Amino acid sequence: MKIVFSMGGSIIAPDNIDQSFVGRASDFLIKLSKSNTLAVVVGGGAPARRRIVEAREKGASEAECDYVGILATRENAKALIDALDRNSNQGIPESVRDAVKSFGSNILVMGGTEPGHSTDAVAALLAEWTKADLLINASNVDAVYDKDPRKFKDAKPLKSVRIDDLIRLLEGQSVAAGQYPLLDPTSLKLIKRSSIRTIVLDGRNLPNMADAISGKKFSGTEVTF
Repeated sequence: MKIVFSMGGSIIAPDNIDQSFVGRASDFLIKLSKSNTLAVVVGGGAPARRRIVEAREKGASEAECDYVGILATRENAKALIDALDRNSNQGIPESVRDAVKSFGSNILVMGGTEPGHSTDAVAALLAEWTKADLLINASNVDAVYDKDPRKFKDAKPLKSVRIDDLIRLLEGQSVAAGQYPLLDPTSLKLIKRSSIRTIVLDGRNLPNMADAISGKKFSGTEVTF
């Protein structure tokens, strides 16, 4: 099975790079790669947000702020590559086109690519380009909810959600640099146009993620079409 992970910076670098989690994630990925073809697109997390705030305060454009965030995602990707050692690529692709050339040999790891694209969008494009069987959105968000759980205490997690309903649920979210709460509009459009099987779950719970991949009962949300 071909699997693309969008691994949120919220779990790789909740403050700074979490080397303990990186180590556990690398062990998980190496084991999974024995029977699957894997790619991981890593997000920026707190380091990216801090640098974006600093750049914005200095008058940087949103495109410049995006690029500052992209550099942070690549640093996080490098940390995972180092942990994977010979099981991963050593250079970090700077475009999806370059990444596709490396897909299928070792575990492919990369960060962001261009301003205006979240790492979720990069992962969705990579999944579309390689005709991946599964896209996993792994962050500190455990599921898609029927309304914003940060604002509504009675928000309920959804076991599944149709892509058009998900687009409506996420309408109006911020697309400023460093502020993509779940899936940004670009990633949603890519998922919809190619009907990419997508799962949203808490990426810190690796046994639960293994269950989702193997088709067992899991905690999270599957996007349907």
